[in-house]
Amino acid sequence: MHPTIEKFQTVASKGDEDGMRTILAENVEFRPPTYYATWTGRDPVAAVLGHVGQVFQDFKYRRVMGDGKDWALEFECKVGDLDAVGVDLLTLDDDGLIANFEVVMRPYKSIGALKSAMMERVQTDARFLEFRKALS
Repeated sequence: MHPTIEKFQTVASKGDEDGMRTILAENVEFRPPTYYATWTGRDPVAAVLGHVGQVFQDFKYRRVMGDGKDWALEFECKVGDLDAVGVDLLTLDDDGLIANFEVVMRPYKSIGALKSAMMERVQTDARFLEFRKALS
């Protein structure tokens, strides 16, 4: 298994924002399951993923599939009292850093709970005012 993928599993399961920052490409693109927008850049993506790691409970990876630059990591977790399953789709760049990251998740009710929890968290994190300006 690629070392970045191994480290990703560790930092993602802990919501380790600083650890995540070390494995993201500078211009990483992140597509979350909660809305149709792309977060771009190491700092905003690490911040989002740090918050997600705090919202998810009982998070664990069930399967890891891939080779070379393309990877799919199937996970399960809880969002509040709701069960959720999903897949992290990762593409590494030539330096072995995560360049593209997309999350697909189900069921719909759990995605709604994730979106609500994330909105509460980011509204109290001043960095997101700047990040949102960059998205516009």
